[in-house]
Amino acid sequence: MRTSGVGALIAALVAGSLLANVPGSSAEDVGAADTPSRGASFLKGIDLDTVTIPELQALRRSGTLTSSELTRAYLRRIGTIDPKIHAVLHTDPSALRQAAASDARHRVGRLRGPLDGIPVLLKDNVGTHDMPTTAGSLALAGEPPATDAVLVTRLRQAGAVILGKTNLSEWANFRAAKPTSGWSAVGGQTNNPYVLDRNPCGSSAGSAAALAASLSQVAIGTETDGSIVCPAGTNGVVGLKPSLGLVSQRGVVPISAEQDTAGPMARNVIDTALTLSVLTGDRSTSLGGRSAPDERGTGHGGAVGRSDGLRGKRIGLWRLPSLGPDVDAVITRTAAKLRGAGAEVVEVTPPYQARLAELEFPALLSEFHRDIDAYLGTRQGPHDLAGLIAFNRAHPQEQTCFAGQELFEQALAAPSTTDPKYRAVRAELTDLARRSLDEALAAHHLDAIAAPTNPPAWTTDCARGDNDVIPSSTPAAVAGYPSLSVPAGSVGELPVGLLLMAGDRADARLLSLGAAVEQRLRAWRAPRYLPSVGPAVR
Repeated sequence: MRTSGVGALIAALVAGSLLANVPGSSAEDVGAADTPSRGASFLKGIDLDTVTIPELQALRRSGTLTSSELTRAYLRRIGTIDPKIHAVLHTDPSALRQAAASDARHRVGRLRGPLDGIPVLLKDNVGTHDMPTTAGSLALAGEPPATDAVLVTRLRQAGAVILGKTNLSEWANFRAAKPTSGWSAVGGQTNNPYVLDRNPCGSSAGSAAALAASLSQVAIGTETDGSIVCPAGTNGVVGLKPSLGLVSQRGVVPISAEQDTAGPMARNVIDTALTLSVLTGDRSTSLGGRSAPDERGTGHGGAVGRSDGLRGKRIGLWRLPSLGPDVDAVITRTAAKLRGAGAEVVEVTPPYQARLAELEFPALLSEFHRDIDAYLGTRQGPHDLAGLIAFNRAHPQEQTCFAGQELFEQALAAPSTTDPKYRAVRAELTDLARRSLDEALAAHHLDAIAAPTNPPAWTTDCARGDNDVIPSSTPAAVAGYPSLSVPAGSVGELPVGLLLMAGDRADARLLSLGAAVEQRLRAWRAPRYLPSVGPAVR
C-alpha cells in the first residue's frame, strides 16, 4: 500500500484530539504553566502552544477564529520571538492573502481539507517558485526554482497557508566533516529555544526550533539519516520520517534518492498525521470542513486517545547507553510509564549496526554526487558539484562558521553509482538495514521498536562542530522504513525524544501508536529561552 489506512487513522486521531487536548501539561511538567512563551502564545484565549488542527478548525466552524487571525498571530510571533532563535529565513509576502482566501472558502462551505487555512513553514531545501530555495548556500541564493516541489503543490491545493521558509544546516549537513548543525551561510546559526547556546541538531533545525517556539502550526522537514527525528527530539516536538517514497521528493534539494524523504513536524501527533495525509495525496478524509468528525474513535487506530491505547502492545526497547546515564534514566522512566499503561516492553538490540555504520557513508557519497549534479543542472548558479566546491572556496561568507567541505570533495572522488562495487555496497546496506528491523520485530513479536532519539543538546561551537553521533535513526533511515519521534522527557531543561520504528509502509500504525505514547507520557513543555544552563553537555 502507499497511503491506505492514513485517512481512517486520522478520523480516529481527530476524535481523540477533540475529546482531550493531546500535548497538554500534567502536574509533573515543572515550569510548563508559567513559562514566558505561554503567556505570549494566547490568541483570543487559544493557547497556540497546545492547540491542535482539529481544535482550530472547530473554532473556525463556531465563528470564534479565522485563518487571517491565526496567520497574523504567527507572523507576530515570528517578529517578536524569532530574533532569539533565528529559525525563520523568510516569511511569504502572500501569507495573509492565502489566509483571506481560506476564510472566503470557509464562508461558503468549501474548505479543502484539514490543512485549509493552517500556517505551514517549509525547510529551505523544499522548492518554492515564489521564494528563495537555497539549502542554506549562497550558491543558490539567486533566482528561485521555476516550479514548486510536488509536496508544496499538494499543500497549496489543500489550502494550507505557506508562511515562509526555515533555516537549515547548510546542504542538509552534507558538506563538512565537522559541521555545526543549524548553521548556514544564508541564515546564520539557529538556536535551541530551550537553552539558546545549545544546538538544535540535524539539518531540519529551523523547522523544529520554529515549532518549539510556536512560530507556526506545522512545518516540513527532510531527512536522509536523522535530520527530522533528531531536531524533533532535541527541540521537544514531534517529527515523522515517512516510509521512503510515500512523499514525493521532486523539487527538494537532494542528498540520496535511496534515503531522502520529506516529512511532517508538529507539536503533537494529530497535526503530524494530518499533514502527512496532505503530503501523500491521501484524500480519503475531508476533515476540517463543516461536518464534525465521529467522536467515537472507531476505525483503524480507534484506541488512540483512550487510556487503554497501549494495552497489549509489544514494544522493543533499544536502550543505547552510549547516549549517557541521564538519557538512559529518561528511557527507564518512559518504559515504566508504558508498562503502567498495559504495554509489554522487552529489551532488544537490532543486529548489524556496526556494519551499517561502515557501509552507509561510502554509499551516500556516490549518491550525493549523482543526485546533486542532476539537481544543480535545474538551477542558476554552479552547474555541478565541482563548480559548487569552487564557489565555496571563492566566497569567504561560506567559511564563517567552518571552512571545510570535505564531504563534497570525497563525493567528487567517489565511485560512480554505475560502479559494481558501489552497487554491492548499497545492496548489502539496504538489505542489512531492513533485516535489522524485520528480524527484531519478528523475533520478539513487536508492534514497534523504541529508542532514545537524541542526547541532551550540546553547546553550539563552530570550532568544535557537532556532538551528534546518534545511532537510533540509522536502521529506519537506511531501510526506508518509518520512524517517529515524540517527546519523552528532559535532562534538566533539555528535551529528549522517544524514537518509534516499525516496518515498511507501517506509517499509519506507527502514528497511532505514537499518539497513544504521547497521551501516556505527556512530556511536552514550553521552552523558556534560557541563555545558558552551565557546563556543556558532551
